[in-house]
Amino acid sequence: MDERKLSILVHSLFSAWMLAFLFEGRIFYALADAYEVDLAGMVFSAVAAVFAGLLLCGLFIKTKKAAKRLFLGSYLFSIAASCIFFFPPTGLWTAGIVASSFLAGGCVAAWAFYLKSGTPRNERIKTVADMLILSNIFMILLNVAAIHISPQTGLALAMLMLLCAFAFALKLPEEDSAAPSVSAGRKESSVSIGKLLVFLCLFIVIITINSGLMYQVVNPAFAHLEWLASWYWAVPYIAALFIMRNLPRRVNRTYILYVAISMIGLSFIGFLSFERSVAGYIAVNTLMLGAFGVYDLFWWSILGEMLELHKNPAQILGIGLSANVLGVLLGGLIGEAVTSADIHGPDPSLLALAVVCVTLILLPPLHRHLASLLKGHMYLSAFSEMSAQEQTDRIGHAARFGNLSERESQVAALLLQGKTYRTVAGELAISENTVKYYVKNIYSKFDIQSRAELINIMLKKEDAAAPE
Repeated sequence: MDERKLSILVHSLFSAWMLAFLFEGRIFYALADAYEVDLAGMVFSAVAAVFAGLLLCGLFIKTKKAAKRLFLGSYLFSIAASCIFFFPPTGLWTAGIVASSFLAGGCVAAWAFYLKSGTPRNERIKTVADMLILSNIFMILLNVAAIHISPQTGLALAMLMLLCAFAFALKLPEEDSAAPSVSAGRKESSVSIGKLLVFLCLFIVIITINSGLMYQVVNPAFAHLEWLASWYWAVPYIAALFIMRNLPRRVNRTYILYVAISMIGLSFIGFLSFERSVAGYIAVNTLMLGAFGVYDLFWWSILGEMLELHKNPAQILGIGLSANVLGVLLGGLIGEAVTSADIHGPDPSLLALAVVCVTLILLPPLHRHLASLLKGHMYLSAFSEMSAQEQTDRIGHAARFGNLSERESQVAALLLQGKTYRTVAGELAISENTVKYYVKNIYSKFDIQSRAELINIMLKKEDAAAPE
């Protein structure tokens, strides 16, 4: 088994335990119901600990070898800590869940080392999708065991998955075997991604507030359908991941992001309108979890591409996913405050719709910023994956449409390959100022302002010319 498949299996087994038990999992809530205790404070403490682990991991884990050691130590500790939950609640429950959550957050961030070294650029979206799909399939098995057999059975199986993760993690390589991963024509130190990462994190926090509302408002409202939710809850999520993973590169995924935002809005409208029936649950959950599947893959894979731009991938993935957890935490706190008064009140759904509106405002500028940095990513552009002949044909057609000169066409072709002004100048034996002059002319002729818009021009003009 190669590094890519091995790392997917290890992280999927670990994530299944984390999703089914640690991170507001069905096993955890089933145990709480069995002992008739309110674990709200412990739940929020655990989520906060995951956030801290994600955020701080990159400060301590700086090599692949350290990441593997973190995996092995954390898995063994988490197996031991899980044993506490076979006994009635004590203060050890809180200590065990918080400590395990902190280490789990660190393990998620540290997986970035294996995502970066084991999977080539522009293929990480498939690696991430495979990991998320497998994790959720394992989680469903654990949920079904916890609900339909007993919480203790579900917990025992989750611990068995952790033990398997430990066994496979022993086989993970400790040294980087891949070639230097910094993109051609640019150095890590010269690429400033701070502003982009902050903007992406803001977007993630805002949209995942809806996830927190789901955990604290939507799921409890359908608690009487536990037999259905135990297995169907993650099915739309898995289906969305599978569809997005296998879409042809030429499909414009940007439009799908807008559709996913609309699905979130419709799901909360349905939550307001539908009865708490099987049909109502299926409709609301399908829309909501399908949309979350699209967006989880979106920012997981975007962060995966951004690993090329920093020497410590754990910092990039940890910071990005900590925004995800922060959104869930904020949404959960808001939902808890609202539901303490009236679980069927409209406030959570109205808040969710407001979040959808804000997200619609943020998505266009986010897309432009991302496109300027990650031109080859599936969610941003299909141009870079075309054959050289296809690129030449499209550039030629657009050049005729925009009345570009021969030199302007040459500059446009190199820009669309993701090359910097300096690289373009070197290949064409002209100065950088001359390149900027040609770029200004190109943008003026097409009435655009960015390279991302130029890519869209190249795609649209050719598509318009294609025979029916």
